Amino acid sequence: MVAKMMGKGMEEDQVKNEEEYMRMALDEAKQALKEGEIPVGAILVFEGEVLARAHNMPISLNDPTAHAEIMVLREAALKKNNYRLPKTALYVTVEPCLMCTGALVHARVEKLIFGAFDHKAGACGSVYDIPSSPEILHKMTVISGVLEKECREILQGFFKTKR
Repeated sequence: MVAKMMGKGMEEDQVKNEEEYMRMALDEAKQALKEGEIPVGAILVFEGEVLARAHNMPISLNDPTAHAEIMVLREAALKKNNYRLPKTALYVTVEPCLMCTGALVHARVEKLIFGAFDHKAGACGSVYDIPSSPEILHKMTVISGVLEKECREILQGFFKTKR
């Protein structure tokens, strides 16, 4: 996947940064797994620094909106004292759903980087492609497939234990 991303103009240093941040998101996903949640983790980066990190918590919070992406946006918005989060990049282990993609658009996140596609509920290229919709006012860059294998395997492992 690195070669594919670099072919789109990414330099080696940028690829290393993308993978480093995705590993942090994977650490969050592993924490979710320990807590019995679907293992999804997210990191929000602002000007090269991690602004917020979170993982899925809908089960433990009894909150259907407590996806990793929503949790990280909430934390960052409180820190920035602003519901708009321009110039930020979200790293998440799996493709965001419709709810989370809508929140990313409304928060004005500049860049979304995700690991594995979600072929059942993804809204950034698999089932739906909200960021590419011409009707959406805010455009964000979307990069998929960063550490895809690791991100996919943690999810598949979780669901195998549930079946």
